[in-house]
Amino acid sequence: IPQDPEIAGTFFGNPVSKGNYFFILRVVLSLSSPWGGIPNNREQLEKRVWDDLILSYEAHRRGILVERKELEEKIGETLKGGDVAFDWVKDSGQYAQWVKEKLGTSVEVFESQMRHLVQVKKLHQQVLDSINPSVTEQEAFEEFLNEYNSLSVELVEFNGLEEAQVFYDEVLADPGVWEQRSIKDAEKVAEDRSFRRPGFVALEFLMDMWEFPREAVFEMITMKIGDVYPPAPIYEGYGVFKILDIRRADESEFPQRKESYYDQLRLRKKYQGFQDWLDNLKKKADMQVYIEPPGNIFP
Repeated sequence: IPQDPEIAGTFFGNPVSKGNYFFILRVVLSLSSPWGGIPNNREQLEKRVWDDLILSYEAHRRGILVERKELEEKIGETLKGGDVAFDWVKDSGQYAQWVKEKLGTSVEVFESQMRHLVQVKKLHQQVLDSINPSVTEQEAFEEFLNEYNSLSVELVEFNGLEEAQVFYDEVLADPGVWEQRSIKDAEKVAEDRSFRRPGFVALEFLMDMWEFPREAVFEMITMKIGDVYPPAPIYEGYGVFKILDIRRADESEFPQRKESYYDQLRLRKKYQGFQDWLDNLKKKADMQVYIEPPGNIFP
């Protein structure tokens, strides 16, 4: 616990003032940043605030400056997003009134917030530019398959594997069990329903968003419409899956699309590299946090 009540925490052994903490907190709650929208819960909020604080520290350490032209472009972009019709450069009175009404602050503070976002965005880009990942042809081909192979399934969610296995065995013995359970499930309120349909989507979507195992989705696209796939882990618990529709990739199209997949994977690896760099920076910083976001922001 810090001796000074005005200290919010430390990194690299340096104190972070509560003034800086609440400045960044307000930015994160009011304005979207290049690396994420406004947080939805306290855990996301706390992470974003301390990420922004350490990124701001690093940007200052590197001597990254924000030119007036860059600041004005960011202000103009932000006001345009707020459907502002007046010329903020010429009409300083309306500009100050808009900032006060929309953000509850002064022009001076607002422009400091804009300067922070531009400065950290420049750091973000500087780090991305320093990362030069390699991509193999096999990786590009797998990405092609992940994107062009598409699948539509209906799945039933279960908390545990044993329960899912029992249902799967029942369906194998009597396919009508699936329909009977689906009808009963439809009578429940939405949040209590266990049947889900992610839609007719790329395998990549099912793996990234629903956390379907890669092995499972590639086995599913070899099956027939109406077949049922055995229990497999998903983002919450386990699923049993009924195949509704399949589109298989035409592998002969890969050569003409190959370069776009190289570019796509390089960009993805760059962003993952940035996250790895940030995680390493925070580890080196030995961050100590002495404060929590106010309790009235999120329950």
